[in-house]
Amino acid sequence: MPVGPTTRRRQLGADLRRLREANGLTLEEAGARVGISKATLSRYETKEGTVKWPAVDALCREYGASDPERESLVGLAKGARIQGWWRSLADPIPESMNLMLTLEDEVVSEGHYACMYVPGLLQTRAYAEAVHRASEMRCTDQEINHMVDIRMKRQELLTRDEPPHLWAVIDEAVIRRMVGGLSVMRDQLQHLLAASAGPNVTLQILPFAAGAHAAAVGSFVILGGATPELDVVYVDIIGGGLFMEKPQELERYKLAFEYLRAQALDPQSSAALLTQVCEEP
Repeated sequence: MPVGPTTRRRQLGADLRRLREANGLTLEEAGARVGISKATLSRYETKEGTVKWPAVDALCREYGASDPERESLVGLAKGARIQGWWRSLADPIPESMNLMLTLEDEVVSEGHYACMYVPGLLQTRAYAEAVHRASEMRCTDQEINHMVDIRMKRQELLTRDEPPHLWAVIDEAVIRRMVGGLSVMRDQLQHLLAASAGPNVTLQILPFAAGAHAAAVGSFVILGGATPELDVVYVDIIGGGLFMEKPQELERYKLAFEYLRAQALDPQSSAALLTQVCEEP
């Protein structure tokens, strides 16, 4: 699995904090020993802003890290400067999407609960265009096409050499909501069926019969990192998105997702319901 700049940056911060605490040093004490301020070291450990690899090297030496560990952390510091494919886009994108693309480019798994629309990674182009036209009323055709192009580019994540595992729990309302017209919806449902037959996509439908459930508050995505401390939850809101990574927040959403998977139809029954809805007049 590729390791991108955000994962490198987050892992670096966690490792620097672990080494400092193992040495029993405060931020101020550690920073003073290598000539950086307490505020700078705090930013390094909390994964905010850029880092200078010579400072990381000096910190590792001060902490007594082994040569392999020091070289690994310096490599993380250097690699954190690498930028993703979306940075070269001619037109700007919202900051929340920028972060989403960054995180998503580095995940090993994604857990989606969708109660309004099909998850973006599983949308057809026509469906995605209809969604954007409905939600971005003031955007021009050019702006909408730009956003749809990005969404289609994102989907290459699922076909790369080492794709993440995508587990989607989709509310029945999603597959019955007429987005873009009958033809668009049928194509979208058939696309979901085809995607769910792949080795790295698991799809479950949460039926109306399930009644009240664990995520009535709305859709969310659990972005799974290479290690649990790199996990992030994304919640879509009007005007952007909300990212959460505090342990208690992660635990809440992970537990909700477990309940949703238990309440939803199994993958085979979900495929049968998709087929049924697709064939309805």
